[in-house]
Amino acid sequence: MNKKISFIGAGNMGSAMIGGIINSKIISAENIYVYDKNNNISEKLRSAYNVNICKSACDTAKADIVFLAVKPNILYSVIEEIKDHISHDTVIVSIAAGQSIQKITDTFDLQNLKLVRVMPNTPALVGEAMCAVSLNDEMQKEENSQTVGDILLILESFGKAETIPEKLMDAVTGISGSSPAYIFMLIEAMADAAVLGGMPRSQAYTFAAQSVLGSAKMVLETGKHPAELKDMVCSPAGTTIEAVKVLEDKNFRGTVIDAIKACIDKSKNL
Repeated sequence: MNKKISFIGAGNMGSAMIGGIINSKIISAENIYVYDKNNNISEKLRSAYNVNICKSACDTAKADIVFLAVKPNILYSVIEEIKDHISHDTVIVSIAAGQSIQKITDTFDLQNLKLVRVMPNTPALVGEAMCAVSLNDEMQKEENSQTVGDILLILESFGKAETIPEKLMDAVTGISGSSPAYIFMLIEAMADAAVLGGMPRSQAYTFAAQSVLGSAKMVLETGKHPAELKDMVCSPAGTTIEAVKVLEDKNFRGTVIDAIKACIDKSKNL
């Protein structure tokens, strides 16, 4: 793809996306521009990927696609800084959690602004992100255009991407945006249990992580309901159903639902 893209903000999420794009080779490093107020982060990215480092947020606004990869609390100050430097053809992609298309559009205060709201997650770094994509009215007019196709192609270069109505974005924050943290906690707990059973820790992490990876792949590739896949593992009077009983006794599913609901509620209130 011969487009110039830029990132304002290169923290954990921004860096993961940049790494995913570079590793996929969909866009060359010479066409990627990055600005982060933390010079150490910028230099690490330059060293790792040989991307272009900009001196200010305004310098990044000259790209074809500008990713706003900053926290919600500074998003609007960044927009105020760059809005007079955005061209009519520039596409803005915001990954700020809980910040609506309408509020972002109002802050830019530009006619015919092309805006895409995206909720990615950190597995972008290993090419396995899940990205939710919502288009503003101007981009919806071009839903089948090359421009929208390019955005999806970029996002799919480091995982999966699906367009959704914006009203579902808070739910996405709970189920995919934040969920890697829950899965990492699960893997850590599984490994701790294996260590308790005598397995070396390094080996325990491999067994736990591969089991989670394989289980997720079965859900995606078989099309079977997760309950059906669970039942396939649970032999009568076997070891697995014994573990499942303990999880049910401890309200495992209810706790997961409550945790994700808390995450969704927090997103709504940002």
